[in-house]
Amino acid sequence: MSTATLLTPSTDTTPVEKAAVSGIADGFDPETFLWINFRRPNGGIRIWYAWTAGGTNLGDKIDGIALNLSLDGADWLHYADRNAVHSTRGAIEIQAYPLRPILADIHNGEGAPAERRAAITRFVDLYAAEVGVTPQPGRSTWLGYGPQRVTGGPR
Repeated sequence: MSTATLLTPSTDTTPVEKAAVSGIADGFDPETFLWINFRRPNGGIRIWYAWTAGGTNLGDKIDGIALNLSLDGADWLHYADRNAVHSTRGAIEIQAYPLRPILADIHNGEGAPAERRAAITRFVDLYAAEVGVTPQPGRSTWLGYGPQRVTGGPR
């Protein structure tokens, strides 16, 4: 006699998303940081981060160098624009950041153009005025490419 297994509907999409992220990561080269957006029917987005082989160590190394050089959010955006590979799979948006070219940009002294830096400063100032806060002096924050900076915790 066979026993039927009843499947019950679940609102927890985590296992499916985790499997999808794993499959997506398998399709990318080593030393890549992946920022994966799962679009929700209600208009929201759930973000997953993943690193291919060697990516966690290289991403953390890049972040350490960037912070020691006082690179900021404008630089991070500049490197992302120069090196990111964007793709989609249905409602899943994938931004892949190959880390070796980013490291090369840093070593070559490639940084955000002054116009971009000024535009970000204007944006921060306008947003601060709109929400009624005083912006912190200094530069925008380096977002990171490694798990220690991106997720704020251990790998």
